[in-house]
Amino acid sequence: MKKTQLISGIIYTLLGLALLLAAIFTNTEIGMLYGLGGALTGPGLVMIGKYFYWSSPKNRQRYEERLENERIEMNDELKQKLRDRSGRYAYVLGLVTVSLSIFVIGILDSLGLIGNSRPMVLYLGAYLIFQVIAGIVIFNRLLKKY
Repeated sequence: MKKTQLISGIIYTLLGLALLLAAIFTNTEIGMLYGLGGALTGPGLVMIGKYFYWSSPKNRQRYEERLENERIEMNDELKQKLRDRSGRYAYVLGLVTVSLSIFVIGILDSLGLIGNSRPMVLYLGAYLIFQVIAGIVIFNRLLKKY
């Protein structure tokens, strides 16, 4: 296993512990510091554990087999096509969801059930426009590349 995995795990753990210590000793009620501290410490410890587990001599052969299977899976043409298609479906589903959200929020606002929905509708509209433009730009770049 690569040493970068170990280094990343150590950095995550140290940053997480620093945030947890900052949250404890500053007597603030910012729950985000506790959340970020735990969100960094947990995966950091898992990365370190995985590094030592897969680097041990008894597991090294299994790790090599696992890497070979991953390489085969990543280059399988059917799976590549399925990943591309699932990404497209997720993109279209996201566009439909945002569009319906704008519609529903607009109706709820006009009925007076929610107040001041204008910022929310503007944000969702800007996000929708961003998604469409990003999809077009990415498609055109990929088209030029291939």
